[in-house]
Amino acid sequence: MEKTNLKGNAEAIDISDLRKATERTELGLRKHAENYFNVTNGQELTLSSAGNKEVNSKEPPKWDLPFGACQEQLVLPPVEPLTVQRCSRSAPRVCQGSQQQVEMDFKIMLDPENVDNKAGLEHPNDETRLPLIAKKKSAPVCSQKTGKGPTATSPWALPAFHSLGSPLPLAEEDTPKGGQRFILPAAQRALPAPPAVPRAAPFPEFPRQHKKSAVGEISSRMDPENTDTTTFPKPKEASYGTYSSSKGSIAPLPASNSVVSTRKSKAEWRYPAQQLESEVHIPPQTQPPQTAQPCQDPCLDCDNAVHQKAPGVLALQHPHHSPWGTIVGFLEPTENLLKDHSAPLATTNSQKLAPMAKEHPTKSGILSVMKSHSAVAKIPNGAGREGSAGAAAGIQSTVPGWGWQQQRAAGVISAAWRSWSHLARLRSALGAARRSHLENFHSRAEHLAANWNRIRTSRRTIIHIPSLGYSQHIREHIPDLALQQNLQMGRLCDILDANVDVIYICPLALSEELLQYYNKLLGLQAAVRSGNPEDMTDLQDRFKILTPEAINSFPEHHLCLATVLKYSPRTLQRLQALLQGRDAYVVGGVPHLDDLAVADQLQVPLLGSEPAVAQLYSTKSGSKRIFASAGVPTPPGEQDIHSREQLLRALSQLILDNLEVQRWLFKVDDERGGDGTAFCDVVSHLECHPWIQRARQGHGPEGWSESQARELALVKISQELPGLLAQHVQPVNEKRFPTWEKFLQTFLTQGGVIEAFPASGSVTNVTVDLLIEPTGEVTLLSSGDQLHAEGPLRSSGTTIPQRSVDPEVLKALSLKIGEACKSKGVLGYFSVDFVAFTHPQTGEQQVWATDLDLCYSDQLALSQLLVYLTDGNLDCGSSILQAPLGAKESKSQRVQQHQRTKPPAPSSPWCAVASSQLRHSSLSGISYNLLLHICKARGIGFDLQEKQGTVFVLYEDQKRHSLGMITIGEDLQGVLLTFARNLFIIHQEISAPNMQGETNFKMAIRDIEAILGAAAGNKLRLEEEQPWEADALKE
Repeated sequence: MEKTNLKGNAEAIDISDLRKATERTELGLRKHAENYFNVTNGQELTLSSAGNKEVNSKEPPKWDLPFGACQEQLVLPPVEPLTVQRCSRSAPRVCQGSQQQVEMDFKIMLDPENVDNKAGLEHPNDETRLPLIAKKKSAPVCSQKTGKGPTATSPWALPAFHSLGSPLPLAEEDTPKGGQRFILPAAQRALPAPPAVPRAAPFPEFPRQHKKSAVGEISSRMDPENTDTTTFPKPKEASYGTYSSSKGSIAPLPASNSVVSTRKSKAEWRYPAQQLESEVHIPPQTQPPQTAQPCQDPCLDCDNAVHQKAPGVLALQHPHHSPWGTIVGFLEPTENLLKDHSAPLATTNSQKLAPMAKEHPTKSGILSVMKSHSAVAKIPNGAGREGSAGAAAGIQSTVPGWGWQQQRAAGVISAAWRSWSHLARLRSALGAARRSHLENFHSRAEHLAANWNRIRTSRRTIIHIPSLGYSQHIREHIPDLALQQNLQMGRLCDILDANVDVIYICPLALSEELLQYYNKLLGLQAAVRSGNPEDMTDLQDRFKILTPEAINSFPEHHLCLATVLKYSPRTLQRLQALLQGRDAYVVGGVPHLDDLAVADQLQVPLLGSEPAVAQLYSTKSGSKRIFASAGVPTPPGEQDIHSREQLLRALSQLILDNLEVQRWLFKVDDERGGDGTAFCDVVSHLECHPWIQRARQGHGPEGWSESQARELALVKISQELPGLLAQHVQPVNEKRFPTWEKFLQTFLTQGGVIEAFPASGSVTNVTVDLLIEPTGEVTLLSSGDQLHAEGPLRSSGTTIPQRSVDPEVLKALSLKIGEACKSKGVLGYFSVDFVAFTHPQTGEQQVWATDLDLCYSDQLALSQLLVYLTDGNLDCGSSILQAPLGAKESKSQRVQQHQRTKPPAPSSPWCAVASSQLRHSSLSGISYNLLLHICKARGIGFDLQEKQGTVFVLYEDQKRHSLGMITIGEDLQGVLLTFARNLFIIHQEISAPNMQGETNFKMAIRDIEAILGAAAGNKLRLEEEQPWEADALKE
């Protein structure tokens, strides 16, 4: 190549010289680039401004940064990754220049082409600090994270900075091809401040956005308003992005293979890459220099970070520049300790810090340099906001088998969640099914009502399910629940109607012996009509007794019969086959939701009330509301009692208003059969009763109601009642409720009523059975006077028909109650209990309605059997049992023929005494066949020709300690005597002299004797009042 000088002479030039010049230019560019990186990381090298002479790169750096800190990761568009060399901990400190010189140096670096800035280079004595340029050394490159952003073209990115001119001008031939320069004068670049400075300097402050860094790194937070804090970051990964200026993007560096070596020694502090705002503002260059602030103590705030730019840290670094590395090494475990336990704030004592830093850092030593020693010492004892992970790790490392326990706990939680989810889905499905059952129940009830007149006169099948669908807590206290559900075998007698077939669901497995017994019993119908025993027929095709296969599957669950049938698919399939193509309906017992389910599965209507309606009005309080709606007389009392205070207040008021009442009854709402009843003779034990009587007589009937003595009497009664009730209340079921407190607990939990017992020596309880047909017609089916073999408040039998109340009065009251029930949505069979007595003052008979049972009663089942055996008709309107005469004329018929001119007797010649609650423990010692043979030998049986005698109702043949008995005759006294004689004979035959057994036979006999005594007294009065009727009875 040739070179032409100014004179026009051509000189030969060696190509190697050009290559060397190019290499020097490239080397200069690399040095300038690396100088920039060192400036951004706080490393400076003093260069001569006159000669622009490079200081040897082996000279130790002048910035005393912590040794081994992890280099800051930057992103540049197409250049290879660079690592920044860190200074050794033992590097000497740079000489302190004036603040004006430092400011001038930064002005030159920020804008080198400015004439005023270049003037600073004319002074030979001045020195300009430029970054140290180190040669490439093979060293591992720090792990990187690729930046995310629309302009990211390399895994390294430079932060935005303002225009920075090169102190050495670049020729055009030195510019890389492509028209891009390394430093663009027009570009706005942001220069991040060095992470640690030797003293306060007038560095321009740039606002930027703080980003969370990687685990173990420390992020410097620069705030225009608070520039003296440097915070330790939370242990989260940092995200790196690409930064661009508003006037241009970052230019790529020339290709270079030089990489600053990375020291492998342990880092004291590590600084993550800082993410700045894409556009920042530079304070004016004429910013006055910062003045040195007094020495303050380093502080750790709630973010677990040392405030590195705090004046206290900067001032602490100045006098302790030699041992600064040891101080930094001491602060690192301090940071880790407080970070693990999330200390909200900790301030170190600068005077204790330097001496303590020379020792090995311990927990006690760290706490000793804290100013708030007592407050900080308490924090590590518990897990903090961010220390929970560390605490968990500590527990896992110290507790043996922690991982196994954690897996087991997770398995338990998962299993519980699956179980809960399954139950939730099951409840939802069950709720949907029950709503569907209820909707179908109403739709089928409407269809039954529309076709009732046709169905009742046509061929039909009745499915009897004698289920006791009481609440679970009631069924649990019913002894022999299955036996109690099988007391209504008389339902089979519906086959008396030739158009009716009966399917009886039995809760017990009956033996072949029992099945044969009922087959013969029901086959007596033709023989009863003809009076000839040879006319007995086989009616097995007219009735079926089915036992669900699930009766023994739930022995401890106390399920009602409807529920057991619901879980007996084979029985349901057989029922569906028997009902194929026939009109049918279900007659249940105490309504239950599973009655609806069974009826829905069989697709037949249910002749009964909705379970919710039945449960509401079958309670004692609910029945009071029905009676009040019907307008029938009821005993004085109070309903819906649920608290002790309410009980005492109501009872005190009732006693004061009804001083003539001797006995008060307490009835639990949901109980049955008298089990939830208690009584107390309050007046006989009330000490203030004589005083109240005198005060009442003194004030007179009119003045008593408004006198102060009445208020005082109320207070006296209230004070005496708690102790009186605790001592003198007698529960009917003493086995279940041995004390008043136990009874009171059940009474207040379920609710109950207080009711007056009639103040009369002659009290009779009457039960009336009614039917509300689907068309709404109310019909009386049966009536009877109760027998009380187990106490005056528990019914154990009945005499049919009733003889205690005027039939017309009883019919009127019953129909009123029936209409009230119909208005409340009641449907099907139900019974009403009345109490009849003679008023002690007026001498007139009074009748109170006392109880309501919305179910098929035992009395109705016995009445069905009575009508079946006598081939008669029970007219409840007149309380007469009409039946065809047998082979012999009855005594009453002969009397009527003899006394034709006299009016007939008001009572029917036919009556019966029936009981379904006879118990004797010795019955289990003999078989039913032997018992029947013994009774036949002793004259206990039924005469088909006379249509009189005794018939047994057998329930089961396993325990055999209970049975039912019905005795039929012409007059009540004779039937009662026969019934009592039968009990006595059976008791004598099955009991040993020294082992009488547990029985209620004796109590039934005593009750019958009391009835006969009352009947004898009534007969004497009748002879005095109407002698002709007494003569007729004698004949």
